[in-house]
Amino acid sequence: MKYRVSAYWLCQLGGWSSYILVYTFFYFTIRTKPSPDFFPTLFIDAVGGLCITHLMRIFIKKYNFLNHDIRKQIIFMAVTTLVFSLLYGTIVVKVDELLNYESDMWKQYTFWNKVMRASISYFLILSIWNLIYFTYHYVMRTRTDKLDKIRLESLVKELELKTIKSHINPHFIFNALNSIRALVDENPERARTAITELSNILRSSMQAEKLETATLERELSLVKDYLELEHIRFEDRLNVEYDIDEDTLDQQVPPMMLQTLVENAIKHGISKQVSGGKIKIISDFRGDHHELIVQNTGKLAVETNSEGFGIVSTQNRLKLLYGGKAAFALQNVNGNMVEAKVIIPVLNS
Repeated sequence: MKYRVSAYWLCQLGGWSSYILVYTFFYFTIRTKPSPDFFPTLFIDAVGGLCITHLMRIFIKKYNFLNHDIRKQIIFMAVTTLVFSLLYGTIVVKVDELLNYESDMWKQYTFWNKVMRASISYFLILSIWNLIYFTYHYVMRTRTDKLDKIRLESLVKELELKTIKSHINPHFIFNALNSIRALVDENPERARTAITELSNILRSSMQAEKLETATLERELSLVKDYLELEHIRFEDRLNVEYDIDEDTLDQQVPPMMLQTLVENAIKHGISKQVSGGKIKIISDFRGDHHELIVQNTGKLAVETNSEGFGIVSTQNRLKLLYGGKAAFALQNVNGNMVEAKVIIPVLNS
């Protein structure tokens, strides 16, 4: 199996190799006199730095410093840098003493004096290392949190849409079945035809569960089948009128939304009129928006203004799919008509 070096070790090896190269460059360009112990001492510094920073990383991960808020992380970083700088200085000074790599000037200081002087230099190096390490993990964690938030919002949106659809379909099925039931004894032949129509509608509605949007042409076909079934119940009491701009048939709309509006227009409007009434479906462009309107005979009652006519489900779906770019309005028009209007941004193919 092919072994792959982790990004952490690539950065470690690359960083401390750069440390050696930088100090070597300055040694050859600005030195005043040769130092026979320069390269052994530099090698000890680099190896010691590699080991100390790795040990510091283990310490940081063990005590979960990266899981705290940013203020505590800064404090932990400062304290950790100070402690490991002292450890770094102590080890390097002790090794230099044992291997006799100290310069004559350096030998005049006491052991702890040398440790403090070395630690000050190493504190700057470890501060840079820690700053890079903490910054990298802070950025990565922030990015991960944002991605998780986006995924969660997407999942919630999908679940909410599915929940809304699950409320739509049973209501539609029960209404259609009631219409067919009324025909079983009176007109068995028409009842059989209605069952075929219902099966076609159910097949379409099941496919709608998999869609976020569908073409208006598809949704209009579903509504026409539904209205044919409702003619069984209302007969001449139900009149349907269509005013559809053919250019809007390719526009995407939420599946089953038009069905919901028509269904509620019958339930809260036509069914309450003794002599029946009219349903008019309008689809047209207004500027850069697509207007979808369902009008029905009747009058908007105060008690149905908040719950009836599928207002809640329609508003929720529009908000989930289009944010603030779509709108829904319900109002009385022309004295004896109720109008449900949906305004959707034009989606160009």
